[in-house]
This record gives sequence, structure tokens and C-alpha cells, in this order.
Amino acid sequence: MKKDIHPDYHTIKVVMTNGTEFTTRSTYGKEGDTLNLDIDPNTHPAWTGSSQTLLSKGGRVSKFNKRYEGLGI
Repeated sequence: MKKDIHPDYHTIKVVMTNGTEFTTRSTYGKEGDTLNLDIDPNTHPAWTGSSQTLLSKGGRVSKFNKRYEGLGI
């Protein structure tokens, strides 16, 4: 195995959006840095597994088709 190719693995503090903090090991930043989360994994659908439906009133393709439907292409 090659030497000195792996990133430094150290302890950081993670601050969640609701203010709770915990300590973990990561390659983020330097020893003792703080990582402030912008998205809360306790409520975000990507982490909770809940399905979220987005209601779209016409996507890009339908907007394009509507705009250029009279050209007869």
C-alpha cells in the first residue's frame, strides 16, 4: 500500500440545524473544526425515507411544446 495517499482522518464537531451537536471522525477540515449543516437529516426526505411529491404545472418540455406548438414543425 502506498504511503501518504490517504487524507487525514480526525475528530470534528457537527452542529445540526436545530442546534444539537455531536462529535464524529471525518476527513472534513482540520482537527477540531465545526461543520454546520444547512439541511436537517432528521426531517429531510433524503434521510427519512418518506416520499415527497412535487406538483409541477408543466415541465421544461411541456413549456417548450406549448410555446412552439403553432409553428407546425
